[in-house]
Amino acid sequence: MSVLVMKNVSVTLGGTSILDDVSLHVGQGEFVSILGPSGAGKSTIFRLLTGAVEHDSGQITCNGQPLTAKQQSFAFMPQRDALMPWRRIIDNLTLGLEVQGISREEARARVTPLLADFGLEDFARHYPAQLSGGMRQRAALLRTVVQDRPVLLLDEPFGALDALTRTQMQAWFEKRWRAARWTTLLVTHDVREAVALSDRIFVLSRRPAHVLTEVQVPGPRPRLGRRITPEAHALEAQVLDILLNQTGKAL
Repeated sequence: MSVLVMKNVSVTLGGTSILDDVSLHVGQGEFVSILGPSGAGKSTIFRLLTGAVEHDSGQITCNGQPLTAKQQSFAFMPQRDALMPWRRIIDNLTLGLEVQGISREEARARVTPLLADFGLEDFARHYPAQLSGGMRQRAALLRTVVQDRPVLLLDEPFGALDALTRTQMQAWFEKRWRAARWTTLLVTHDVREAVALSDRIFVLSRRPAHVLTEVQVPGPRPRLGRRITPEAHALEAQVLDILLNQTGKAL
């Protein structure tokens, strides 16, 4: 069953066509990635789903119902952790719940049992500046998933990290995803990340973006922390060729 369905969606902003007849879907417990050139409109899809912009045509449904501004269907995690520096980690983690009208006491009761699994049990009283980049991203992810929305929207969540920390965070997140099976839609520029984490990948064209192809990612999990298989390497090359060959230019 598809939790999220976008069908023939087009978006124009400031007179510029951003999305052109885009269709994609995300199934229950599935991990789907969106790849595309810079400026293609990948983040516009997230802005559309969270109500920041409206579509000109097409249809968007979540759990079979047309998407409306009143729905709280998506938990959004941006590239930067966006932690408030004046709030302790525990108070950053409860912020999304408090915005929904949940009391601080109840919000903390929801967050506290998850601290250990996210490696934050000893850092709840710390301030963001006292944590490493990787730990800040863990906190941002916990703040996102604790909202218990139908779909996680991850906008390049590891893109701001150094290469080693990014690889470690990808492996850490993939392990937790396999345990929780969050329905997840990821925007990324990283072909290898998409192949390692995804069940399926939608590859977008340059703006105005349309779906060039949908790629199924075969092979057992986990795919991180082990030598890259020839199959995975071939799939990476296939996806990269699709991205490059649409114009013959670099991304």
